[in-house]
Amino acid sequence: LPQWRQSSYAGDAIITAVGLHEGLWMSCAAQSTGQVQCRLHDSLLSLDVHIQTSRALMVISLLLGFFGIIVSVVGMKCTKVGEEDPVTKSRIAVAGGVLFVLSGLCTLAAVSLYATQVTYEFFRESTVPINARYEFGSALFIGWGAASLTVLGGSLLCCSCPAKERRGQQYYRQSQPSTAREYV
Repeated sequence: LPQWRQSSYAGDAIITAVGLHEGLWMSCAAQSTGQVQCRLHDSLLSLDVHIQTSRALMVISLLLGFFGIIVSVVGMKCTKVGEEDPVTKSRIAVAGGVLFVLSGLCTLAAVSLYATQVTYEFFRESTVPINARYEFGSALFIGWGAASLTVLGGSLLCCSCPAKERRGQQYYRQSQPSTAREYV
């Protein structure tokens, strides 16, 4: 999403015919007529450090999430892979949960780093008028929500690990004493 930061509508004179949006991969200009023109960032090396770091963290987060999905599907009780050992399946599910937690933390770090830079630039003393500065875009809020849900889901998968005292025990059904009276 290119709405990681958007032009500010704060200040006294709110006469803007063009809204500016910037993201990790492109910057866009939305005109009041509804036309949107986007341009990819030209060079990776000319970008600010916070954008390069956020890009790297988001790519790592996507890869961890993809591998988390694969590992979690293998570790589910409803799949046939590794069906004979439930302890191994639960450990595989926990590994998928750990991958999801790491993915969520990478997303959280990328979004928070970018938001910190937007906040710093907004409140920095400069000659740029306040209505020409940037604020948080909707993609930041979506990123925080996605990171929270990913960490929550990964934590729930991590809770599928069996307790230590139950790992080696076998449960046998004991016969119940009969409640019917026996007549002799």
